[in-house]
This record gives sequence, C-alpha cells and structure tokens, in this order.
Amino acid sequence: MSDQPQGKGPPHRAVEVGVALATIAFAALVITGSLEAGIDWGAEGPKAGFFPFYLGLVILAGSVVNLVQAFTASGSRDGPFASWRQLGQVLAVALPTAIYVALIPYIGIYVASALLIALFMVWLGRYGVSYVAPIALGVPLATFLIFEKWFVVALPKGPLESALGF
Repeated sequence: MSDQPQGKGPPHRAVEVGVALATIAFAALVITGSLEAGIDWGAEGPKAGFFPFYLGLVILAGSVVNLVQAFTASGSRDGPFASWRQLGQVLAVALPTAIYVALIPYIGIYVASALLIALFMVWLGRYGVSYVAPIALGVPLATFLIFEKWFVVALPKGPLESALGF
C-alpha cells in the first residue's frame, strides 16, 4: 500500500496553506477575545484573558511557521493531499459528528449519542437493527449512570430527559 493518495484530489500545498490560514484566523480570534477579557494582572492574580492570550500567540506563531513552510518547501507538497474518495470517507464521519455536536444543546447528549451510534452502526458498519438497538441505547444509558449517578456530574439534557424526570 502506497503512502501517496490514488487519484486526483486537492493539492497538498493548497491544503497546508488553507489550514495555516484557518489556524491564523483562530489565533486572531483567541487573542482578540483575550484582550477584551484583560491580559494583565489584577489584585487576585491573572485576569481571564492572560493564559488564552499567550496560547493564542503560540498558535499564531506555529501557524505562521506552517504557512511559510508551505510556500518554501518542495517535494512531497507538490502532489495531491488526498484523493476525493479519501476526503469523502473523512467527511462521512466528520459531518455526522459535527451535526451531533450541534444537536446536543437542543436534544441533549444522551439522545444525540444514541442517534449518532445508531447512524454509524447502520450506515458505516452495516449492522442490523437487532444488534444496533441495544448498543445505541445501552451506551448512553451507561454514560448516564456513570456520570449522573456515580460521579454526580450533570451532562446536557434535552426535552426527553426532562419529560422522563432525569
């Protein structure tokens, strides 16, 4: 099996530049927010933005190094980053996971987790419903017992949990 992706896809250099620019934008957001929160020391110690500010500077520095390397390095950066098929496989996991995260505030972590597990098992794993149902329901139930009952750590709940009195 070769390390090089088979088929056409986005150029390696373009992906590196895009990721570097995205992390530079993220670092700028962190630094700006930190400045608004205050980065100096108060009577009680460092203000809320102190540590995020310096973390943002580290992210910014690393991103700038990556951006410079993307333009100056040669060789392996000339070929494709990944084939479109490979990127499709990544998106097949990344998009449902992003939707899962977006749904948690509205339907709760337990219902969202059951749906995500069921989706992945049926769609990607090709398992039957008789195998999927106990796992898709059992994992969130076990998570509920471990976090809510044993560790007494409340996780985000949705309308179903509220209706059931959890």
